[in-house]
Amino acid sequence: MKVLVVGSGGREHALVWKISQSKEVKKIYCAPGNAGISEIAETLPIKAEDLNSLLKFALENKIDLTVVGPELPLSLGIVDLFESHGLKIFGPRKSPAEIESSKVFAKNFMKKYNIPTANYETFTSDEIEKAKKFVQGLTPPIVIKADGLAGGKGVTICENINDAAKTIDLYFKDKIFGLAGEKIVIEEFLEGEEASVFAITDGNDFITLAPAQDYKRVFDNDEGKNTGGMGSYAPTPLLDNMMLERIKDEIIKPTIQGLKNEGREYKGCLYCGLMITEDGPKVLEFNCRFGDPETQVVLPLLDGDIIEMFFKAIDGGLKKFNYNIKKATAVCVILASAGYP
Repeated sequence: MKVLVVGSGGREHALVWKISQSKEVKKIYCAPGNAGISEIAETLPIKAEDLNSLLKFALENKIDLTVVGPELPLSLGIVDLFESHGLKIFGPRKSPAEIESSKVFAKNFMKKYNIPTANYETFTSDEIEKAKKFVQGLTPPIVIKADGLAGGKGVTICENINDAAKTIDLYFKDKIFGLAGEKIVIEEFLEGEEASVFAITDGNDFITLAPAQDYKRVFDNDEGKNTGGMGSYAPTPLLDNMMLERIKDEIIKPTIQGLKNEGREYKGCLYCGLMITEDGPKVLEFNCRFGDPETQVVLPLLDGDIIEMFFKAIDGGLKKFNYNIKKATAVCVILASAGYP
């Protein structure tokens, strides 16, 4: 079997590493990959968002399975494109992937299906004064999120009303996130501890992998700007079996069913970014793919054939996937360039 992994980070390295352990796999390609990945897979000079070149390569090389790492190709419709040419690909189509690519869609969806999340309002770029008036009635800290994809950096936590007003200007007037910031979500700040849960789903049934915690602030002691993640570990003791069952019943099940009701059947990895509050688990964000850096700690704890898991998610039958979570702990620390983010 020949497998193509799309992406270039630590997440993709973890995916390639886990895929390489399957007896079914004879050859792994990664586009574009990185230096570490090149030791265990053949890397290709094709960008993750160059869908047509990826498709051409997959067809010419008779790729049996494509696994997508980053969110951008998913939001551009790589799954729709590959499926229309009869190729097997793991990930959600463009329509259900909107649960990550649009924060406004995700919040309105959660409200409609009673999925616990922070109270919020949404605003467009022609509602600057309305947005500023709204934050004056809130108790800081105040959370402001860009609607679109911003590489994990589109969330600002404002410590006072003045900061919130300046942030609204940065998003709407200075357009620091371009089109991704044309709409924003302003929401209450949730107190608690964060956790990440990955659900793998075939559109009906789902399984969950080891729950993880990641550290988003750039400096020690939870200080500095938000990043895409500076490190993570799994499993987190924050989520005992009882809390995990609540997350499955109150968040994962209604999300998968709700998307199906909306005509957006979801297949792939549903990443639930959660805040565990005094009132229970609440959704901070959904991602439509494996999270980074959490994938680097979650996959080493998966005791099972990941290729079988991918195919059962694509074709249906996840209920029959035999797997265990290893009784061990995994830790990941990120190295970043000076000045990041």
